[in-house]
Amino acid sequence: MAKTYSRLIDQVHSFEALHAAYKRARRGKRSRLAVLHFEQDLEGELIRLQRELIEGQYKTSRYHRFQIYEPKPREVAALPFRDRVLQHSLVAAIEPIWERRFIADSYACRPGRGMHRGADRAQAMLRQVLRRDGCIYALKADIRKYFASIDHGVLTALLQRHIACNPTLKLCCEIIASTANPIDSTPHGLPIGNLTSQLFANVYLHELDRYVKHELKLKNYVRYMDDFIVVHHDKRTLQIIRAKIELFLWEKLRLRTNNKTQIFPVSQQQGRGLDFLGYHLWPTHRRLRKSSIRRIVRTLKRARRLYAQGQIKLEQVQASVRSWVAHARNANTYGLRRRLLADHRFSKTNPPQFAQQTSRSHEPRRPNHAHRRDGASHPRWRAQTAKPDRR
Repeated sequence: MAKTYSRLIDQVHSFEALHAAYKRARRGKRSRLAVLHFEQDLEGELIRLQRELIEGQYKTSRYHRFQIYEPKPREVAALPFRDRVLQHSLVAAIEPIWERRFIADSYACRPGRGMHRGADRAQAMLRQVLRRDGCIYALKADIRKYFASIDHGVLTALLQRHIACNPTLKLCCEIIASTANPIDSTPHGLPIGNLTSQLFANVYLHELDRYVKHELKLKNYVRYMDDFIVVHHDKRTLQIIRAKIELFLWEKLRLRTNNKTQIFPVSQQQGRGLDFLGYHLWPTHRRLRKSSIRRIVRTLKRARRLYAQGQIKLEQVQASVRSWVAHARNANTYGLRRRLLADHRFSKTNPPQFAQQTSRSHEPRRPNHAHRRDGASHPRWRAQTAKPDRR
């Protein structure tokens, strides 16, 4: 029988817990009007929120919905700041229950993990299979409309396995049902934008993780939210694994994989790279997605224009560039980073003049020696890396 936890609500509605949650929720957002308004009567706001939780009267506020277009078009539903404070407090109380149960190879929205560690782990698996078996095949799968497809009944049953505190379970159900269609007999869907949605989404697909690890006994499996891979040396074996996983997803979780799910060889000569977590992965090296390069070029062009017009500060530009560089430096991009940053110089006196080559793809051609991280052996970069002639 699964271990259950009671009296969790005390960890949610105590004043200390709510105040700590407020500090986490405001991080990076101190200058926003919603945060400033909340802070005008901070103690009163926290006490009112605490009273609603103690009396069981809390109701999720109305969502503000908007569209984002990077990296792909999606609708985001955002709650007022007080609701975000509540969700931070709730997640802090219940996340440890599942964190100690999640598998090591689940990397999304978890402390100490993330995209880069997930990519490192996937690449290590590619190397291991190549070294042991001499060839690599990969099953790369993506859940179709994952957040919109999460079944509320199934998710509630999964939470009930470990949460024996009725007020806490009721609070979770209130948040889960806050976007449900009242005429839908089988409500489903979690809003992208809720902090709780990240945890609940991991709890939901933890069932898949358990099935893959404990029933199918697969070692070379990595999941990042709704994207997951299985690495093996035999294509036929992966086809059987795919069929079993898709059957489990539908029967137990009412989920389906999308049409991008496929099995393919991973090789430079007779295959391709594994497109996973923002990189194209091979056993010997990794490269950035072309979409990532196009995005930073657009960002730099727009930032140069706004900076020249005095609409943004250099610190804002630097924060954006540093974020991309931190991601890019985990791939073989030394020459690419030098070129992009050299092509985009910022000045308030001169209008931006863009080099002609920025309109073309900045992805460097494959170097002669793929294992060289800086790509210095490639003819395209020799002029940049060769020592000057001092004769």
